[in-house]
Amino acid sequence: MAVQLSVAVRNARLDAIETAIGTAAVLKIRTGAAPADVATADSGTVLASLTLPSDWLAAASSGSKAKSGTWQDTSADATGTAAHFRIYASDGTTAHLQGTVTATGGGGDLTLDNVSIASGQSVTISSFSLVDANA
Repeated sequence: MAVQLSVAVRNARLDAIETAIGTAAVLKIRTGAAPADVATADSGTVLASLTLPSDWLAAASSGSKAKSGTWQDTSADATGTAAHFRIYASDGTTAHLQGTVTATGGGGDLTLDNVSIASGQSVTISSFSLVDANA
């Protein structure tokens, strides 16, 4: 039998992620494949960089935690196809989370209405959530 956790424990683990990363976290959307793990150096070109709202994730509920507030870059940094993202501490260099980017309905960890980004365009995150395992 696999280890199972109560909803309360799963929610606490999820809420601890936002606490550990901190307020004013920075999200960078990049081209290319994600690095092997979060400790590996950045890869790809930064297409968009967003400073997330102070309370950037809603309180965990039922073992899940979704984005809170508007996640938007009003002027993209470069042109390219979004493929992965990283979320950093407020310093913009200490990576804590990474995942895939797809268009809405594409099954990525983070979704955009369009993964083709042009320099200077507005980029808005459609959806992002974390789900804790071991239910």
